[in-house]
Amino acid sequence: MSIRRAAWVAGLSGIATVAHAHTGVGATAGFMAGVGHPLGGLDHLLAMLAVGLWAAQLGGSAAWKVPLAFVSLLLVGAGLGSAGAPLPLVEPGIVGSVIVMGGLIACAARLPTAVGLALVGVFALFHGHAHGSEMPVDASGLLYGMGFALATAALHATGVGIGQLTRRVAAGRWLRLAGVLIAGSGVALGVGL
Repeated sequence: MSIRRAAWVAGLSGIATVAHAHTGVGATAGFMAGVGHPLGGLDHLLAMLAVGLWAAQLGGSAAWKVPLAFVSLLLVGAGLGSAGAPLPLVEPGIVGSVIVMGGLIACAARLPTAVGLALVGVFALFHGHAHGSEMPVDASGLLYGMGFALATAALHATGVGIGQLTRRVAAGRWLRLAGVLIAGSGVALGVGL
């Protein structure tokens, strides 16, 4: 099989992960199911990486404050979701997070720290609510929560690492291009809602 054909097969098989973005497919309880949730859907994956990329783009203490705020409020949202507390517009909020975070990166937006933390906090509530409300009743909330919190933090760290490397190597041009691609992907996901 040629490299080009292998790349097409890999790309097409990746499309199927969008359908698995939420629990209910495969193992649905425990730590590994929690880890799989943010990794299994393009919407969650792009948003988590975007948070890290934007944090790196902001630099300084934002490189850890932005991801920490996200993970903290992600857990709050998960608690609300698992308790059955309603949160309107969760899916559009998740897609919106991809679009907005991509746009912030593309524009190299520098918001005041408190505004940036509040913004990612709102998005984290949507993502967390989705995780919590879709957690199976027989799952260990602690293990499941640890799984998706650690996977989220790892994706943020990956985004921060890529963002810091990109800032040094190409003066942020590649980072801004990544923001355009993320926002565009969010629009494409939104059309599919």
